[in-house]
Amino acid sequence: MIFKLHFRGAILVAAAITGLVTLASPARADRCDDSAKELATQIDRLKVNFRAANVVYLTHPAAKELSVGCRGDKYSIELYAKGDRKPTPEFYALVGSMAAIVFTVTKDDTTTGATRCLKRMGLLRGDKISMRYRRLNMECTRTKKDASIAITRGKDE
Repeated sequence: MIFKLHFRGAILVAAAITGLVTLASPARADRCDDSAKELATQIDRLKVNFRAANVVYLTHPAAKELSVGCRGDKYSIELYAKGDRKPTPEFYALVGSMAAIVFTVTKDDTTTGATRCLKRMGLLRGDKISMRYRRLNMECTRTKKDASIAITRGKDE
């Protein structure tokens, strides 16, 4: 009888200590938040707009939509950008810079990959292109008004 009382008391004390330790530990920022803040500090005129679920939305004059998403089913991080149907060189440079920072690849490689993906869309290849360049998965889509690119890296890479 006395043994059960001491055992229960020890469990309660251990649970209380564990609860206090978890409350006292500092909160850690998500990889998306870190990537978005780093993008905003490194790229001119890029601003963090808001966060919804696992996606951080960004704004820049060269793009219609920008976002950085984390932890999907098949990828660890995703960069999404939408621009005009015929993207400008400033849009290519923006996507290349953002991808270089997020995926830690050289800016020349990411700009080249994004440019190839976006320029392949057309009459012969269609309005949806999926390609792989420098261990990055790129998917470009085009509508009557917009062209967009989604760059991801798989979870196993």
